[in-house]
Amino acid sequence: MAKATCILLLLLSHVLVGTLVLANEQKTWCVAKPSSDSKTLEENINYACSQVDCRILQKGCTCSSPDNLMNHASIAMNLYYQAKGRNHWNCHFGNSALIVLTDPSYGSCIYE
Repeated sequence: MAKATCILLLLLSHVLVGTLVLANEQKTWCVAKPSSDSKTLEENINYACSQVDCRILQKGCTCSSPDNLMNHASIAMNLYYQAKGRNHWNCHFGNSALIVLTDPSYGSCIYE
């Protein structure tokens, strides 16, 4: 019985490798690292928005303000992260992103 349990645990560990697993399926978000440079943030926005719908960043939309690279990159990167399944590798962006446990939503800009 113990051997079977160990084998099952080993198999499960291989299945879960690379997946962010949190107690009670805690919601997570992907945001830009504050230390990221402007070029990287622009590249992240361009990549993420080529893969997901980033219309909420357009002028006059709920997440267009504040109109700065850090804000827009965080929103675009999170849209990508959420759409791709909230796997840690979907929030890497060349090591310019962080997975956070605190909802970064503000005002009427709701991070999904």
